Order: sequence, then structure tokens, then C-alpha cells
Amino acid sequence: MTVLFTPEDLVQYLYNELSLEKKVAIEAALEEDWTLREKLEVCKTATQNLDKIIESPRTEVILNVLSYARETAVESVH
Repeated sequence: MTVLFTPEDLVQYLYNELSLEKKVAIEAALEEDWTLREKLEVCKTATQNLDKIIESPRTEVILNVLSYARETAVESVH
């Protein structure tokens, strides 16, 4: 019987967040199923690219949050 693994399972496998039982099952499936190996490679590439992304909020957004925090702090004091 073929066990189907989700992309989430593969990402958890990459981050070593699976139970030993599930990890062994994925490793056994990887030996037999080339499409699963291809999907794992796609997930691996995606996780590596995510680690490279650096995003920061626009200055306008930060100022809006700070303004809201000031207004809320003043209202709660009164």
C-alpha cells in the first residue's frame, strides 16, 4: 500500500519535526518513489529560499502602529 505524504509532511521531515515512525516511513518511500523525491527537492529549495528572504515593513506602517499605540495608551490612562 502506498502512503501519500503531504508537502507539510515533507517540510516537517526537512526540519526534523516528525515522529521516528513517520520519518522512517518517509525515508522508505523516498527510496521507492522518484516523484516523492522530486517533491522533497522542491520543498528543500523553497525552504532554502525562505531563509534568504529579508522583509521589513514600510516606515508608514511602523508610524501608524506607534500612533495607534500612543492613542490607546492615552485612552487607557484616562
